[in-house]
Order: sequence, then structure tokens, then C-alpha cells
Amino acid sequence: MAKQKQPPIVAELGRPETPEETFARKAESSRLYRKRKTINNLVYSLLVSLGLVIFIVAIVPRNETPVSFDVDFASEAQSAQGDFAEPLVVPQVPADWTANEAEIRTSADGVSEWYIGFLVGPKEAPTEYVGVSQGIGINPTWLLDATRERTPTGTVQVGGLDWVEYDATNLSPEDAGNRAYMLVHEQGDQAYLVYGNNKPETVTKLAELVAADLG
Repeated sequence: MAKQKQPPIVAELGRPETPEETFARKAESSRLYRKRKTINNLVYSLLVSLGLVIFIVAIVPRNETPVSFDVDFASEAQSAQGDFAEPLVVPQVPADWTANEAEIRTSADGVSEWYIGFLVGPKEAPTEYVGVSQGIGINPTWLLDATRERTPTGTVQVGGLDWVEYDATNLSPEDAGNRAYMLVHEQGDQAYLVYGNNKPETVTKLAELVAADLG
């Protein structure tokens, strides 16, 4: 009769493993293997993703031309003028005023707005903002929205024209926004709004330039 083979003695135990210990050891080995495999797969996925990002960045063409905020608003007005019977205002601003936007906007109720935004001061570090909006075919709703539903604070005469004043400089910059001080002049179904986020004097200067352009 063949001699039955004895299970090997485990050094750590000083005796053969019990069936339960053998099962537990194999289960732990399997768990550790799966854990290592998961970590390896994660690292591999991260490396592949990083490589893909580097590849995309390398092949996508980039525009090296610096962004310019010096918009030729006179040319923009000339291009848009054909759509309007009313002359679009083009104020002759000082040399240190840079237009950063000039466009026609249309409200939900069909009012057209010719808008120009100016940054005042050095191009590298402007100190304030002023803007002009010419509303064409205006209605009370549009004007109320344009004046931020604020109450007029007075009337002033600038450049030979009467303007309604909206002075919100007592509000915080966050509440006042870019229309902390605003002047509004109406002519028929048109309205000219000039406004800014800092000095009333700068807004008044823009009102003078708008009035001069209107003749």
C-alpha cells in the first residue's frame, strides 16, 4: 500500500496548513494580484491620457497674433450704416481712448442698438470704461432696461443738448456696474446713452463728443 503523501510544513506555522488556512492564503494572494493589476492599469491609463494630451497640444495650430482691443469703430459704423436710415454716431474721441467693441445689437422686441465701448488710458493699463449706445426705434421697455430701471437724478445740458442724468455713483462698484453714471438724450424714436464705471467727467466728455457728431 502506497504511503500517503504528507502536506508540506509551513515555516511560519511550524506545521502543515489546515484546509481553511490554505484557502485563506490563496484568496489573499488573489486579492493582492488583482489590486496590483488594477493599480498598473490605472497608471497605464494615466500615461496614455497624458500622451494623448501632449500629442493634441503639439499638433493643434495656435494663433500667435496678439489679441487687439483697438477696434476701428468708424469702419464698423460705415459697414453697418447701409442697414439704417439714421446716421450712426461716430464720436471723435481722444487719442488715449481705445475702442474695445463696436457692434449692432438687436433686442427681443426689435430695437436696434449701435454700441461702442471705450477703454480710457494707456492700452496696457486702462483706468476706466465709458460707452455709448444709440437706440433706434426705441420703446419705453427698451429705455427702462437700458437705464437699469433707475430713477433719473436730474437734467443737464451738454454740447447744446438736454440730457437726463442717472447718477448711481453712490452705489458699490458691483451694484453700479458699468453704468455708474449715465446721461440720456432722446430725439424722436432714437435715444443716445453715454455711461461709464468711474468718473462722471469722462461720461460728460463723451456726451460732448456725441453732441458734436450729431451737429
